[in-house]
Amino acid sequence: MPDLLTNRPTAVYARWTMCSSPTGVVEDPSTLFPHDRAELHPSLLAPVGELQMVHSFEHTPVLRDEVVSLFASAPAGVIVDATVGGGGHSAALLDAYAHFSVVGLDRDTVALAAARERLARFGDRVTLVHAPFSSLGDVVPGPVSGVLFDLGVSSPQLDSSERGFSYRLGGTIDMRMDQTSGATAGQLVNELPEGALASLFRENGEGRLSGRIARAVVAARPLTSTTQLSEVVAAAVPAAVRRKGHPARRVFQALRIEVNDELGQLAAGLPLALARLVPGGVCAVISYHSGEDRLAKQVLREAATGGCTCPPDLPCVCGAVIRYRLLFQGARKASAAEVAENHRAESARLRAIVRLDVP
Repeated sequence: MPDLLTNRPTAVYARWTMCSSPTGVVEDPSTLFPHDRAELHPSLLAPVGELQMVHSFEHTPVLRDEVVSLFASAPAGVIVDATVGGGGHSAALLDAYAHFSVVGLDRDTVALAAARERLARFGDRVTLVHAPFSSLGDVVPGPVSGVLFDLGVSSPQLDSSERGFSYRLGGTIDMRMDQTSGATAGQLVNELPEGALASLFRENGEGRLSGRIARAVVAARPLTSTTQLSEVVAAAVPAAVRRKGHPARRVFQALRIEVNDELGQLAAGLPLALARLVPGGVCAVISYHSGEDRLAKQVLREAATGGCTCPPDLPCVCGAVIRYRLLFQGARKASAAEVAENHRAESARLRAIVRLDVP
């Protein structure tokens, strides 16, 4: 595949501890890098556009009550919110359990600024880090009592036309969670060979129409807006397909997954999270599409079996040591009442595991 598909964004991050000020200070992305600027008041650095985006970043945490319940038995200590977003899950956990502190990770600087504002009341119980969760092993010191992954794209990101995540809103074809680095979706759309585009679409659910859509995209280059891309995809597929839902949905999802290396991030980050858990520590994963749910299921199931290769109906003779236990079989889903209030919850799948007290 071309370099565009392998040139992943570099993890660049800085750590800061929440201050207890209730004034809602906003972090500018530039404060995440040069540490010698740390003494400057963030309000002097935050551009107006970002301030507006922060205040509109209202994040409704999916499966909030279920997540809070899962961590009830975890020992006192640090909970890593590996995708802190607007801070909804972190706030719920900190409100429910006084013996927890939170380290929140996110690649989206706007989300981090919103989380800082939302979580300011918890003072030094919160630390935020600008980093992908694949860097969890490097940026989170020592063992932890729990880790939460709330995967995918958030509603505020989808609703911001300038981010380019939505096929319904006009904007630049960006789709990067971390807008400070990495190739944009527009670069993939306009520079990848037709075969590479077709493979990208095929791997993320487009199936037999992948080649047809890729040809149409290449023929329409250069594409500069999400509206253009959406219209090209819609025109490339049969009318019968369009009647089943907007045909650009999966194309946009495929591009977003590729741009942000979402499956690669999960494959790297989830084992790191499991390795950091103390006995009794809990790891929970909320996924929103089949690819990431299959991966989460595979990693958690292998951990719960210790990698045992013996037939399931026979005693283990391969020497596997089981250090984890699934907290429930299968995946939990949002209730009908939650889906009615928050449509995004409809596709959510929750899986969870606990670390056993085994050396």
